[in-house]
Amino acid sequence: MNPTELLDRAAELAALLVDTVDGGASVGFLAPLDRAEAVAWWRERADAVAADRLTVWAAYDGLRAVGTVSLAFPDKPNSRHRAELVKLMVHRDTRGQGLGRGLLALAERAAAEAGVTLLHLDTETDSPAEHLYRTAGWTRAGVIPDYAADPTGVLRPTTLYYKHLAGG
Repeated sequence: MNPTELLDRAAELAALLVDTVDGGASVGFLAPLDRAEAVAWWRERADAVAADRLTVWAAYDGLRAVGTVSLAFPDKPNSRHRAELVKLMVHRDTRGQGLGRGLLALAERAAAEAGVTLLHLDTETDSPAEHLYRTAGWTRAGVIPDYAADPTGVLRPTTLYYKHLAGG
């Protein structure tokens, strides 16, 4: 997705973000997440996309965004071999159909094609996302207690994962 597409699609992506938070995944936000705040957050990503520090993919069912995933690239010379997988979200209505796994695989392929050899991510410990990452070959690096608040404001542990990529 280029910066213009991101700005044009911010409202649909915001609806997905609100649904994700309403569904119990904080992804950095507390509930209730105001739709205008979600739109503004997506719009703020356009500069990072334009600077090639962020790549965003989205899946649509008609005009409705039903999934998204992003890769965040470091700007330091000693870390250009890695990227962070961020904001993998699937709308609650479409979960369990393989969309999350497909978005994850897409991001991994694109990272490898871009020369990335190491991906990392963090996710709430014991969340449904952990099963996805483990079964997709990601390695658990450790757990940080009380790392982030869930959407209700309760501090939860976060699990860190990484994955080495072939062909990067």
